[in-house]
Amino acid sequence: MSRKIAVTSAIVIDEDELVETFQRAPGPGGQNVNKVSSAVQLRFDAAASPGLDAPLRERLRKLAGRRMTADGVILIEAHRFRTQTRNRDDARARLFDLIRQASIVPKARKATRPSAATRERRLQQKRARGEVKRARRARPED
Repeated sequence: MSRKIAVTSAIVIDEDELVETFQRAPGPGGQNVNKVSSAVQLRFDAAASPGLDAPLRERLRKLAGRRMTADGVILIEAHRFRTQTRNRDDARARLFDLIRQASIVPKARKATRPSAATRERRLQQKRARGEVKRARRARPED
């Protein structure tokens, strides 16, 4: 029986949907850097996940950018820390943050027009600025 992970109150992901592979990490690690596979590559098939609806998948595709493959699989690599556990937690946290950001539905923009008073104020400011520039101009002497 697999564990369910609540990303938000409305989005739940099955732990079996997360595939983690471990590899040797670049960067600091002391003597262990060439021995221990502490870097984590987390794969999440967003296209096949039953916990995500179509609009959320589309927003996730835009947010993930090049971290998402053409097949809809999100790849996150974590090698910031020296231990496998912390890198694993970091990769999961980054994935869940990405899903949380995608879960926010952007507000639809209402088309608005500037009011008549606003248009008039703008035109008055343009006229005033034109007057200032006209006054600066050198006039040929008659």
